[in-house]
Amino acid sequence: MSEPKRIVLQNGAVRYRTVVDAGRDENGRRIQLTITKDTKKEVLAERARIIAERSAGTFIAPNKITLGEWLDEWLDYKRRDVEETTIRTYRLALVHVRDRLGHIRLQELTEDHIQNFVDELVSGGRRKGGEPGARLAVSTVESILHKLRGALRRAVVRKLISVNVAADVRPSLADKKTDKRDRPKAKPWSVGEVQLFIAGIEQDRLHAPLLLSLMGLRPAEVVGLRWTDIDLKLATLEMVNTRTMPGNHYVLEKDAKTAAGERALPLPGPVVDALRKFRALQARERLAAGEGYTDTGYVVVDELGLERNTRHLREHAYRLMRDLEIRRVRLYDARHSCLSYLANNGVPDHILAAWAGHTNASFTKRRYVHVDVEDMRAAATAWDTFHGGDRKPSV
Repeated sequence: MSEPKRIVLQNGAVRYRTVVDAGRDENGRRIQLTITKDTKKEVLAERARIIAERSAGTFIAPNKITLGEWLDEWLDYKRRDVEETTIRTYRLALVHVRDRLGHIRLQELTEDHIQNFVDELVSGGRRKGGEPGARLAVSTVESILHKLRGALRRAVVRKLISVNVAADVRPSLADKKTDKRDRPKAKPWSVGEVQLFIAGIEQDRLHAPLLLSLMGLRPAEVVGLRWTDIDLKLATLEMVNTRTMPGNHYVLEKDAKTAAGERALPLPGPVVDALRKFRALQARERLAAGEGYTDTGYVVVDELGLERNTRHLREHAYRLMRDLEIRRVRLYDARHSCLSYLANNGVPDHILAAWAGHTNASFTKRRYVHVDVEDMRAAATAWDTFHGGDRKPSV
C-alpha cells in the first residue's frame, strides 16, 4: 500500500493525499476515494478507518444525493409494495418535506433539521389553503414523519447514510396538548344515533346501500359491490372490488385495499331484506326506463342503472342527516360506530379485525373502537353493588 503523497498548494501550504479503494457501487463500478489531510498521520488514520469499515460492512461512501432526490427514488421503490393511489397519498404528504428539506444532502441531514421541521409544521405549517398560519394537525404531522422515517430507513439499508436521523423525532408534548385542546376530534355516532338514522331512512331509495355502510363496510367497498358479489339465499357477500376516488376527482376501480380486505361477510337479516327490496325496485326501474336503462351490474346505481361513486353516496347521506336533524358525521366515521358496537358487545378481536378487513386486531381496536359514556353504563351498575346500592335506605 503506497505512502501518502506530499502536496504543496499554491499558497505554500503542505497537504498529504492518497487514494483508497472503497468497494463497488450498485452498478459494479469501483469506488475510489481521495483522502487529503494536513498530516501524513491523519491520512493513514482515515485510510485505516475506511478499510476497517469496509471489511466490517459498515462503510458509507460519500455521495451528493439530496433528500428530495432520494424521496423520488424511494417512491419508485415503494411502487413494488403499494398501489398507485397510496403512492399519490405519500407524494402529497411529502410535499412539506420537499419544500423545507429537499435541498439538503442526505448525508448532511441531521436530527435537528427534522425536529425543527416538525416544530414548524405544527406551529404553522399549512402549505396552501385555509387560514394564513393555520397549523397542521399533530396526527397529520405524525403521518408525514412516519413516511419520512420509512424513506430514511431504506436509505440506511442501501448504505447511503449510517443512521436514521428521524427515528426519535416527535411532536412535543406541549404541541400535542395544544392540538388536542384546539382541534377536537370528530366523535362517531353513538348507538342511539345510528339507530335513529336507520329508522329514518327505511323508505329512502338507498336504504340498502346505507345499511351496508352501517355494518362496517368502507364507502368505496359499498359503491364497488356488484350483484354478482352477493348471495341473498346464503345471506353472504364477497368483498373483492372497490371504487375509490383519489383526490375526490376521478373514480378508480380496483381490487380490495389489502389481502385482508378481500373477505366474505354474512349479511344481517334486515340488510338481506333491504337488498331484496332494492333489487326488486331496480327491476321496476329497468322496465320503466326501457332502452334508456344501462345494466352496469353494480348494487349502487341511479334510476337509469348508472353506477354511483363515493361522493354521491356521501352527499346523499348528508342530506338525510340534515333532513332527520341528526348530527352530521362522515360515513367512514359511521364505520367506527359499527365496529365499536361489535367490540363493546363481545365480538372477539380476531373476528372484529376480519370483519373490518384488517390483518391486525390491535390496529382495529386502537383506531376504530371507541367507548362512550353509555357503553360504560354496565360498569356503573356493577359499582352499585360495590357501593352498597342493594342495601335498604336507612330510616
